Amino acid sequence: MEILITNDDGWGSKGLTTLIHNLLPLGHLTVLAPDGARSGMSNAISSNTPMTLHHLPNREDMPGVDIYTTSGTPSDCIKLAVNVLFGGDSNKIDLVVSGINHGSNAAIDIIYSGTMGACFVAAEQGIPAIGFSIYDMDADADFSYMEPYLLRLTRELYEKGMPRTVCYNINAPKGAIRGIRYTRQCISHWAEEIRPLQIVDGEQTYAMTGYLVNDEPEAEDTDEWAVTHGYLSIQPCSIDMTYYGKMG
Repeated sequence: MEILITNDDGWGSKGLTTLIHNLLPLGHLTVLAPDGARSGMSNAISSNTPMTLHHLPNREDMPGVDIYTTSGTPSDCIKLAVNVLFGGDSNKIDLVVSGINHGSNAAIDIIYSGTMGACFVAAEQGIPAIGFSIYDMDADADFSYMEPYLLRLTRELYEKGMPRTVCYNINAPKGAIRGIRYTRQCISHWAEEIRPLQIVDGEQTYAMTGYLVNDEPEAEDTDEWAVTHGYLSIQPCSIDMTYYGKMG
């Protein structure tokens, strides 16, 4: 298998290196990741900014892995890989795996996620894709409970097959995992998102902040309920944004 790995926390993040080490048995790995943190980039692409692409030296702890970094976004990583590294032929890539993201991408966070943005671009190209995240934003997050699931779920979901436009959003809880649940996206929103900072050169500045509000806290079939109750959530998702209930 030819597997393309990316993320949005940037090359060198603990989540990315953990993912690489666990997926080595699957086949040949090509890593193309941003050269720094690109969290919250969603599907952003560098349409007006030239991008760099660097091939890094081989690492003894990642035998046979080809490693590249770019100044672009996670979505750019997929486009650069398809069009530059694989000569414009998306069929040469069997699977895209994105992550492991430091922080949950459950509920409404999926629409902001650079981790899942890369998966959506892969799905656009007809490439099966899986995004992994953990409910822990610490740069030194403990992935030990999640690690036994990485290779197993990646292999199982790939072998099961993914229709074009479909990919998987997998979120793990922080700490011990009680089990696995297939879930739907939780209806939710962010509240108190902006706070004022200092005045700079006579102009008020602001910062993003806030907290996630679960709008259906009693629903036990959602991704947010699963990860906050100790379960690993597997959410199938699609880049088809049509709401068929309002057709006609």
